[in-house]
Amino acid sequence: MTDDDIATLRNSCTHALTHHPRVSVRDAFAALVDDTPADLAFDSYGTGAWLAAFETRVATALGKEAAAFMPTGTLAQSIALRVWCDRAGNPTIAFHPTCHLEIWEARGYAMLHGLRALLVGVPSRLMTLGDVRAIVDPLGAFVVELPQREIGAQLPPWDDLVALCDAARETGARLHLDGARLWEAQPYYDRPLHEIAALFDSAYVSFYKGLGGLAGAMLVGDADFIAEARVWQHRHGGRPITIAPYAISAERGFERNLPKMAAYRDRAVAIAHALQSIDGVDVVPNPPQTNTFHVFLRGDARELEARAHAYAAAQKTFVFARLAPTVVSQIHKWEFVVGDATMALDVDDVVRAVRASLGLESVPI
Repeated sequence: MTDDDIATLRNSCTHALTHHPRVSVRDAFAALVDDTPADLAFDSYGTGAWLAAFETRVATALGKEAAAFMPTGTLAQSIALRVWCDRAGNPTIAFHPTCHLEIWEARGYAMLHGLRALLVGVPSRLMTLGDVRAIVDPLGAFVVELPQREIGAQLPPWDDLVALCDAARETGARLHLDGARLWEAQPYYDRPLHEIAALFDSAYVSFYKGLGGLAGAMLVGDADFIAEARVWQHRHGGRPITIAPYAISAERGFERNLPKMAAYRDRAVAIAHALQSIDGVDVVPNPPQTNTFHVFLRGDARELEARAHAYAAAQKTFVFARLAPTVVSQIHKWEFVVGDATMALDVDDVVRAVRASLGLESVPI
């Protein structure tokens, strides 16, 4: 089945196991209209009173002096690291081997900014205090991702996180938080967002993942840092004439979906517990620490996907599009993310769909 076929199938379904409900572009834009005050004026290249108020609101929530709305997290993070390394006079940055900067951004930090990376720890687990203390090179910046998405959205215990950050500072580095899913991580720590962000000199947060916005990110830090970051944003071509659609949907998600994060995580724990009881299924981590976890399925990937697609066509409940390979040939990975779409289903509905994908339950046609 091609990507276009899968997209058509997904859009034909009434329900989906993960993420937020899929809506048409027209419906998404209609929702923006409903959420836009009649007298709201366009921003001008990312400046304007209403946008500044939203930036201040997010900065305050994270306990920082200032914030800048940016179109993407890739832009925000590369700028943050460039600023810190320029100030330190040191182009070396350090992060986990599965950091988004390393595996999903075409190594932009090196190709665009001349920075060099030191990978800390091993890909299959969280960074440890020992990993950080083993660093011998001075650093310009140190990145911590909360949660660590590629290993199941895992999080270090609070005391371990504090110790790790303290040790990273001893290298001379400024600390940057990859907080793409920080909203989702907060229930695990049961601490205010500003207390988590206080461990770092700067942070980036996303609005299109758990919060369900169209796109967009916010970079936060002290006022001088953000002022310098805005210059780099302009140099990158990251200041379109207006970012109103992104910012309006971001603020909408911030208001409506941020309070749901604890409920999302609780549902993830319940689903993971139920899935773990199915023969041929493993869950990492177990229990989940956020609303995201990884489901490992045993079998032939094409057969698993075909059964999942057949279930979606028959039951109008989308299971997954494709499975990711692992180092074991007959074990495949699926990232399960709880959002509003998941909350509309019972745990039994999820179990039934996964069992059908494994061939353990017949698919009514």
